[in-house]
Amino acid sequence: MKWILAFAISTALPAWGALRAGASAADITPQEWPVRLIGNFGLSLSLRAHDPLHVRALVLEDAGTSIAIAVIDSCYVKRDVLDEAKALASKLTGIPSSHMLISATHTHSAPPSMAGDRTSLEGRYVQRLIDQTAAAIAGAHKRLAPARIGYAVRAVPDELFNRRWFMKPGAIPPNPYGETHDVARMNPPAGSADLLHPAGPTDPGFSVVSVRSAEGKPIALLGNYSLHYVGGITGNQVSADYFGEFARLVKQRLAPDDDGFVAMMSNGTSGDVNNIDFVHPRPRAEPFERIRAVAGRMANHAAEIAASIEYRDSATLRAAEAELELRYRKPSAKQLAFAKAALDEPDESKLPRNAKAYAERALRLEAGPAAVMVKLQALRIGSFAVAAIPFEVLTEIGLAIKERSAIKPVFTIELANGHWGYLPTPRHHDLGGYETWLGTNLVEREASVKITDVILQLLGQVAAP
Repeated sequence: MKWILAFAISTALPAWGALRAGASAADITPQEWPVRLIGNFGLSLSLRAHDPLHVRALVLEDAGTSIAIAVIDSCYVKRDVLDEAKALASKLTGIPSSHMLISATHTHSAPPSMAGDRTSLEGRYVQRLIDQTAAAIAGAHKRLAPARIGYAVRAVPDELFNRRWFMKPGAIPPNPYGETHDVARMNPPAGSADLLHPAGPTDPGFSVVSVRSAEGKPIALLGNYSLHYVGGITGNQVSADYFGEFARLVKQRLAPDDDGFVAMMSNGTSGDVNNIDFVHPRPRAEPFERIRAVAGRMANHAAEIAASIEYRDSATLRAAEAELELRYRKPSAKQLAFAKAALDEPDESKLPRNAKAYAERALRLEAGPAAVMVKLQALRIGSFAVAAIPFEVLTEIGLAIKERSAIKPVFTIELANGHWGYLPTPRHHDLGGYETWLGTNLVEREASVKITDVILQLLGQVAAP
């Protein structure tokens, strides 16, 4: 395993009352239409926004050390785009790029965030996303003022359902390569008589970081919850999903008349968890109805937590990151032959579902590089820590990090500092299913083991006295 550590730590002892904080948000709603929406197979074009998209940022400073956390309303953002945004934000603020954690929420109703040609519509959107991300961090830095911070975690299990299920024999269709070895199925028919039991857990921990001014005025609130997204947005409309509605409702509850207050929801380890109750099917909901309901309940929890936690006016701030080399997966000879045949087949009804899309992914992986360097990160904020992983991470990985971390409590933000597909464990690779298919999962079978080991080492570094 090849990895490179970059560790940054302030050696100065934190002075009592030294904490400063600032928060800011920047709009990234498309300004040109139509735009493609990502997060689904096929072409989806949007002509309007149901609700705005934002980048929301929090900057903390104590004893000469600063860190920035930013959350983007996007399905995912590739590393090169985030690296460019960090470089610009660092130039504007002086905060080292290695002290910046930037993640995507994983709304499935946002435009693409990768485009090489900055003169195209999509390229101009990417450039705006970069500029506005840097502007949000710079705006938060500009607002730094004496502050107090509190942290708490509350169990909120009711919104979470593992979406990978063991099924009765014959209840799982072939995968996009025509293979029939899957024993776990993503999103099976709710209420099906073929359901056996979920293939994995959920993580009910709702983590809340609340920041107030020295006088007690709310500055920011950062939530972290392991829920993939909610959905239920019709008409191909742009939307921040429940993440944006949570931010709006928390502001309504905590600081309705303060335009400077910023709330944000980061995504935890939710690669196999969603808001669908597969055992007890619910009646059909109106568009946006479930988003409002879930966001409202989570906002109520956040407001209660913010009102009850203990606040401190200093916080040791540390940041560590590492570059880990992972091998890309390659198609087998049989998969490659199937992919080529699938692309040549004019009648898609003769193929497994999404066969052509996965055929294109297989060919890209076959022609692509052998390995990739991914960035892993850990932040310490006083008595708690944050891990950052650039994948859609299955929940049991996040639970293992929480259990084994040298500093507790800790939570993981997924889709942070890049995106390289899903991250299943070796056990889940053996079970098969959507999250493990070649093209959904891009990197080697042992990737989750290697990533967890490095994350735990980084957490150990930031936990050191």
